[in-house]
Amino acid sequence: MTDEKLDQILKQALAPEIDDSEIRIHKRRKDKMGIFKKIGTGVAAAVAAAVLGVGGLGYFNPVLAAKIPLIGKIFEKVEEDATYSGDFSDKKTVLTKEDAAGNLDTSDYTVSDKGITLTASEAYCDGYSIFLTVNIESEDADFTHIPRHYTGMNIADDKTAAGFYIDGKWRVDGRSDEWLENTFDGEVIDSHTFAGMLKINLAEKHAGSGELSLTVNGLGYDDDTMIGGEEISASHWTEGSWNITIPFEVNETDVKTIEVGEKKGNITLEDVVVSPYQVIVHAGWSYEPCSTICFNQDGEMLHPDMEMAGRAVFAVQGKEIKTLYVYIFDNPDDWSLMAQEGMNSSIADRAVISKEIYVE
Repeated sequence: MTDEKLDQILKQALAPEIDDSEIRIHKRRKDKMGIFKKIGTGVAAAVAAAVLGVGGLGYFNPVLAAKIPLIGKIFEKVEEDATYSGDFSDKKTVLTKEDAAGNLDTSDYTVSDKGITLTASEAYCDGYSIFLTVNIESEDADFTHIPRHYTGMNIADDKTAAGFYIDGKWRVDGRSDEWLENTFDGEVIDSHTFAGMLKINLAEKHAGSGELSLTVNGLGYDDDTMIGGEEISASHWTEGSWNITIPFEVNETDVKTIEVGEKKGNITLEDVVVSPYQVIVHAGWSYEPCSTICFNQDGEMLHPDMEMAGRAVFAVQGKEIKTLYVYIFDNPDDWSLMAQEGMNSSIADRAVISKEIYVE
């Protein structure tokens, strides 16, 4: 997508509430966060605003420090507005321990460097992704100027979260390193405290228990006071070393895999995984990449997060999923038009594969 096209989309979606300087910010955030990897040039304005995030619509007043302890309760704090929202209360594993006096012992999951302390709090794994919550503290920072971005499909969803960038690598059970690509979705608690959720997609299905090793070498965040500046994306960036190992258990409760095995042209729809917080469409292609879009039985489009060779990922965001309608296009512009027009779009006929999948 060209910068000019992105300008048009943002202006169409947000005018007159957002000005050109803020649009430049969102373009830079797009480059940093890589969210538009798969969206074609004709993407709907509402979808662009939802996926990219537009803090310019309402820079927020930070909440006061939580009255309840954050450690061990971060899912509870961020789960409503994070991209992968939902109730984690009966599925999460709390990492911290309590001593005999009932005090929290976070020493095994806390690392500090360059004045920033990162504490891992809770974990959940559905076998395909690890969802990890963290608490980030810095006495020298002012997190209250981190802008919020949209995490829902539409502005009317009123779902927004603050974001915190992370750079480094991860690995599971000593396997080869993978790059950290996502950011923390979360909440500014006070000037010095940020609580967020990180989602890491596993290269292959995991069973039983395991260990996630994070090797973090950079942390940063945007600053809405620098709107007129050349660069606000990760304008507060700190390089350092925050290495931590987190145990996790795979929780297969409410995780379903529906085998499909349908092939048309160069595309094969292998299976669909439905977990409490995400839908994963496993599809392969022999040459040109494909673009996948999903709707539920009520015609609601699922939030598209990322698509790569063999896998397209969507956030459930509390939607009921009894039946899935999966459309796979070999032209990204067709995907974009269907995102605008919805499940009943005439463009559906151009899908290489269109499949109704019964889940419940």
